[in-house]
Amino acid sequence: METAPAWSRGRAQGERAMTTPQQTTIAFIGLGIMGAPMAGHLIDAGYDVVGYNRSSPAVDRLVERGGRAAQSVAEAVRDADVVITMVPDSPDVEEIALSDEGIYASAKPGTLHIDCSTIRPDVARRVAAAGAERDIRVVDAPVSGGEAGAKEGSLSIMVGGAAEDVEAARPYLDVVGATVVHVGPAAAGQTVKAANQLIVAGNIQLLAEALVFLEAHGVDTESATAVLGGGLAGSAVLNRKAAGMRAREFAPGFRIDLHHKDLGIVTAAAREAGVAIPLGAHVAQLVGALRAQGHGGLDHSALLLLVEQLSGRDQRG
Repeated sequence: METAPAWSRGRAQGERAMTTPQQTTIAFIGLGIMGAPMAGHLIDAGYDVVGYNRSSPAVDRLVERGGRAAQSVAEAVRDADVVITMVPDSPDVEEIALSDEGIYASAKPGTLHIDCSTIRPDVARRVAAAGAERDIRVVDAPVSGGEAGAKEGSLSIMVGGAAEDVEAARPYLDVVGATVVHVGPAAAGQTVKAANQLIVAGNIQLLAEALVFLEAHGVDTESATAVLGGGLAGSAVLNRKAAGMRAREFAPGFRIDLHHKDLGIVTAAAREAGVAIPLGAHVAQLVGALRAQGHGGLDHSALLLLVEQLSGRDQRG
């Protein structure tokens, strides 16, 4: 199946001028680490953003930035032209979209629902089908880039859905993402995101092993990662994570809890497809072990702590 071309911020200004932010109301549901800065960028771009979140302080901060507050999902979406969801897991999306007071029961026909959450591909397909029954246009648009990418508006966004619906979503995704690509029909975005999480977890694990290895040999890890970053070993993971890992600073940009959930999606989907992911499955076990130790709230770069334990070099004790 043909897909739409990659989009970037380099699109002609004439195309951008076709959008009229002041006339567009966006309901943004889920104002956490990722959702809050994304919603903020949309406000800055001139859109009328109505926010809903289970905890009210996040909504208060959105209002301070220039958005509006809603007391429920139904209230947020009732007059919206576009609904964007950014919530933690598949059951959250199903509840928000499909419940009696949810998006599809409350939004007007023709509303565009852009789900930026990371969920199971089968759930994404089910949600898209349910939306179509209610005349709601649905695209799955999970993101990669972590908290830094959300704050910078530089996220990589993999989008699944009908070409015309994806094209309708483009002006909003361009505001929060630098690389936005239509990868296929409904749920294709979630499948690509699963592959993304597999690669990221493997990269973080190997970076953790490399840092512990370098330290054991007395090498200055700052200079080492600088030169590694300039060669074939270089990666976005190394660029974004190495400094915090060297300093043992694991404030969450993307929590272990969430990566554990995502790797569960990957391993289940691989099993269903009959695909072997031996290294990915092993890293999934390591992430699960770290979470079982009570570190689920730390950044996923905290895999370094487990490598230290296994190497008998635990610095916390």
